[in-house]
Amino acid sequence: MTDDLDDICDFELDLLDGSEIITESKAKKKSRQDPNADVSLQVFRSRQNHMKRRAFSEQAMNEVLDWHLEPGTTYHCISGGDVDSLTYLRGIIKQQPLDYALISTWCMAMTDAEEIRNWMSKGILKRLDMYVGEIFTGSYSDVFDELSELVKGCGGRVCVTRNHSKVMVGYGQRFAFAIASSANVNTNPRIEQTTITVDKGVADFYKEFYDGLIPFNEGYESWVPWSE
Repeated sequence: MTDDLDDICDFELDLLDGSEIITESKAKKKSRQDPNADVSLQVFRSRQNHMKRRAFSEQAMNEVLDWHLEPGTTYHCISGGDVDSLTYLRGIIKQQPLDYALISTWCMAMTDAEEIRNWMSKGILKRLDMYVGEIFTGSYSDVFDELSELVKGCGGRVCVTRNHSKVMVGYGQRFAFAIASSANVNTNPRIEQTTITVDKGVADFYKEFYDGLIPFNEGYESWVPWSE
């Protein structure tokens, strides 16, 4: 079932013409030890078609989400149970191989890292950058080690910083996209909301932000951001 969210709320404001990145404010430095403390707050505004989806399991989400996502469309999804953010990335990879993806998460299970390794071994995901929180190396040390090993062969990085965001970005031959979610990569049996935006401008917006982060961890001094 397809519903336009304009029936509920007006997302296409007359004052917005096209897409733009707006720097709203400069964050105050909270810690001299955080190299990213002065990163500016940015907001991306664009005109989009809006759709909504509801599901209570991964199987249900796969059934209601469009098999071919439409460029220029934002999908608003809310789940009542067994749907994590990797569900959406998995669905997109079924539609198209990805030349590049970045994943930002607070926590992650080993099974998720193994699934991503499987994608890369099959060549359906060529390059990966991971962005995780400062607790990751201690609380998820085995997953951190697995991810660090995984990105070695593709030129990617695992960037540890003060990070609690849940964002995924990807670029394929058919379309680029950004996934912003309350859900982490690993499954959490709670209500979670996710927005999938099929738009290169939005993908570039997020990627540029994460590319500019300076990691707490060492070993990526020669890292170079992926480019098309």
